[in-house]
Amino acid sequence: MDDSTGLRRTRSLDGEWMFEVDPDGIGMTEGWQTELAMWLTEADPVDVPHVWQEDDGLRSYTGTAWYNRTVEVDATVLESRRTFVEFGAVDYWTSVWVNGELVGEHRGGYLPFEFEITDAVASGENTLTVAVHDPQDLSEIPHGKQGEPWYTRVSGIWQSVALSFRPETHVTSVAVTPDLEADAARVDLEIDAGGHNPDGVQATVRASRDGMLEALEIGPIDETLTLTFDEPAYWSPDSPTLYDLEVILEANGRTVDRYEETFGLRTIERDEEGFKLNGEPIRLRGVLDEGYYPTTLYQPPDDDTLVDDLERISALGCNLVRTHHRPTHPDFLEVADRNGLLVWEEIASPAKYTDRSKNELQNELRALIERDYNHPSVVIWSLYNEEWGIGQHSTEETLWTDEAKQTYLASLVDTVREWDPTRLVCDNSGWAHVKTDLNDYHRHCFSPDRATEWTRNLEHALAHRADNYATRRWDDTDAPVVISEVGAWALPSLAVLLEHYGREPAWFSQEFLEEAMNRPSGVRERFVDTGLEDVFGSIEDLATAWQARATRSLAHVVGDLRTREEIDGYVLSQLTDTEWECTGLYDYCRNGKAGIETLAALNQPVTLVATLEDHTAWTGDECRLEVALVNDSDTPVTETLEWEWLDETGSQQVTAPPHSVVESDPITLSVPQTEGVRTEQVTVRGTETGHSRTESLTIVSSAIAPPSELTVFATGPLGSQLARAGLEVTHQFSPNVDIAFVTAVTDEILEFVEKGGTAVQVPDQHGELDANDVFETRAVPQTDSRTNTVSFYYQDSPLLAGLCSDPALGWEFEAAYPYDLVTDLEPETDTVHVGAVRGWLADWASPLLERSVGDGRLVACSFRVQTTLGSHPVVTALLYRLLESLHEDTVASEDISSASRE
Repeated sequence: MDDSTGLRRTRSLDGEWMFEVDPDGIGMTEGWQTELAMWLTEADPVDVPHVWQEDDGLRSYTGTAWYNRTVEVDATVLESRRTFVEFGAVDYWTSVWVNGELVGEHRGGYLPFEFEITDAVASGENTLTVAVHDPQDLSEIPHGKQGEPWYTRVSGIWQSVALSFRPETHVTSVAVTPDLEADAARVDLEIDAGGHNPDGVQATVRASRDGMLEALEIGPIDETLTLTFDEPAYWSPDSPTLYDLEVILEANGRTVDRYEETFGLRTIERDEEGFKLNGEPIRLRGVLDEGYYPTTLYQPPDDDTLVDDLERISALGCNLVRTHHRPTHPDFLEVADRNGLLVWEEIASPAKYTDRSKNELQNELRALIERDYNHPSVVIWSLYNEEWGIGQHSTEETLWTDEAKQTYLASLVDTVREWDPTRLVCDNSGWAHVKTDLNDYHRHCFSPDRATEWTRNLEHALAHRADNYATRRWDDTDAPVVISEVGAWALPSLAVLLEHYGREPAWFSQEFLEEAMNRPSGVRERFVDTGLEDVFGSIEDLATAWQARATRSLAHVVGDLRTREEIDGYVLSQLTDTEWECTGLYDYCRNGKAGIETLAALNQPVTLVATLEDHTAWTGDECRLEVALVNDSDTPVTETLEWEWLDETGSQQVTAPPHSVVESDPITLSVPQTEGVRTEQVTVRGTETGHSRTESLTIVSSAIAPPSELTVFATGPLGSQLARAGLEVTHQFSPNVDIAFVTAVTDEILEFVEKGGTAVQVPDQHGELDANDVFETRAVPQTDSRTNTVSFYYQDSPLLAGLCSDPALGWEFEAAYPYDLVTDLEPETDTVHVGAVRGWLADWASPLLERSVGDGRLVACSFRVQTTLGSHPVVTALLYRLLESLHEDTVASEDISSASRE
């Protein structure tokens, strides 16, 4: 930093450097650090900050690379000053030479370091040479989601470089610790006294706000100095007040150094009631950020990028960002401090649990805390995530059962609390807690596919919070509950990606993307092969439909979280797509996905949540709509709710005290008569907040019935329901039946079909579809899981006309989505009524298809009809339509056969 006294000077070294890779690792032995001519003639210019993976030819390169530049230094700048070279971050192992002299080495990929070069630098031209080594094996190195199986790696000098010219005696760091009970702040100084006797150096510490001095303290440099404020202004999201700190060092009656910093007066605590910011309740509404950019990876592409990212987070209604698997870029924290955004920081994880990985992680963690201690926006530290580096590796015992790992982690939490008593600590984000200030969960659910299971599992977790702890030796398991990862996958716009890159990006075909659903390469061909082109027309329209489906899912999940006062926060996963992982609310190029406005409205401090008891109904039924007024603000909110359903309207007033959730009186909706199927919407508006919520209800005529002339074979609950519907049902199989409903395709059933019969295979009473010689199947997780969040169901079948409001299946099949899918689809012979894909249009499958087998047909229907037929209007209508279609086809076939005989 340059200061007004001229005591300190800074010279940026960002800009053009020469760069050359060293794949054979010969640079050190051949003396490239001094024999520059040996390699500079082959080197290329690059702009630092620089990530060498920005070059497609170096995407997979690991090993050593060299950087070099010259810098002119004026003799007057060196006079009476010491010189340091500062690096914001270099990944991973850095060796630095100045004028051929080795001045230092550093290991670590994310945090700042510096070397004193006073004895190596000279007036005039100086040569700075840097060797960076990033090894192939990252398993013991904190690296987060770099490399297999996640994202492109990041190597090189990826943050800024500068020369710093400082007085011989100077401040090296300042730690400001707020004490709100005393309206004070304790200031601890680290001083490099140089040639002075420290006892003869005195510090003057000033705190100013908006240019006005508010606190001052003078004292020796080896003591804690306390600033006391008469009218302190606390830092918070609503009022992000920052103080300017100035430290002046004096010795022998003259000023020897001047140092500047900013800080905020803020506390963050937790108790049995939840989180407290400055002693006041606060609920966390967060979003996760991977911190990657399409071309520049970890490096923000321009000066406006981080401000724009914060504006996107604020537009979502979030008050917190969780920076995932990496320390936050320091420039982002400056923006967060000034704009009132809370930050949950996380160190990058290694993959394995070894002495080396523990040591490297602790070194990075200590450096992170030192770098960011004075940022009031940072309120939480995460030490590990999902056991990465502490039990997740396939060769290791899990943290859940390994007492040695548990003891180490509890001790590390204590250490971090000693390093920084001002923030909360999460030991292992997601599960297997040992000693933590947050009992956080990672719950990935796609709704409505697993809406019932989501609710059941969430309620179980809240009732059995200790189950999320690996041990109770150190904690009483009463930490606030945070759902710190919850998201939904949605295909992005390929047109946007191709326009940005000018071609398919290199990460489309990363070699380590072994799972088909994670591999974008070939997506346009799969769009055609899976029949999606016939349904949606263009892949862009498919992306829009998928994004809308993801929005519906997240709207339900977020609404559920907002109405549960026992949940103290949540984090949406994630802010943007990152390469192949498309769970962003924005795409990788930072464009909002379809429906993002709906989620932003639900994330506001004051919001309305509307919940339909059911999304399908029979004519003549009554449905109940519940509306919750959620108030996370510090003041009471009174809202007039106006609702509209068909020709019915109504209103009621609700008042929510500060930090509360208040339910309105239930609204009863009378379901009208209709022929067939129709979908209607109910809308609720808040006259004060202006918020509006709309829910859809699919109505099925209670008069629908299957074709009565059929004789079917069926057993169990399905047989009973078909009999109640008026069909002639036999519980003993006979080749004379028109249609056989079976849970297993036996040899007898297969022979029946091959001879011209029709059979429908359905799941058993547990919802599971049995594989057989005709259909191969794969299981779909029966609970909330990451796999389910990447699934997409679609249709354009006459069987579903009117039952689904659009080609993507939605709430119409709530509580009936399949647990198994048929996978070996044969597009030339199968009639696929409902298709399913995962991720990048992979794993094509179906829950409803017809297949010709011999002279007959075998239908696979994996919707859970056994437990929903008769009670679920849409499932019932679908099965009746299927029976009608199969019957008509049989009659038509018999007519053709009869005509041919004549």
